[in-house]
Amino acid sequence: MRRLRGESGQSAVELVAMLPLALVVGLAVMSLLAARTAAGQAAAAAHAGAMALIQDADANAAARAALPAPARDRADISVRGRRIEVTVRPPSRLPFLEAAFASTAAADAGPEPSP
Repeated sequence: MRRLRGESGQSAVELVAMLPLALVVGLAVMSLLAARTAAGQAAAAAHAGAMALIQDADANAAARAALPAPARDRADISVRGRRIEVTVRPPSRLPFLEAAFASTAAADAGPEPSP
């Protein structure tokens, strides 16, 4: 069968046209995975901070120690009474994605202990 003259480079052109879309989809998937990891890190740190509150230890230090070293600089820890809140921003080269995918977890150490 005879091939049409205009089709000789068609698949190469389609491949080049799809590369930017594949790149964007790949970046989106990686960003979502990073956000999921940040959520797990925030939850673990909040839990560790609440356990420290129960033991009358430094909740802020315990929560920060529960985070992996690279995540410590991207975390905000707040202790109010017997409640601790940890926000972790996922690593990203785009600052607006860090804020958009930040994860917050809170834990409560229960009521104040009786004397």
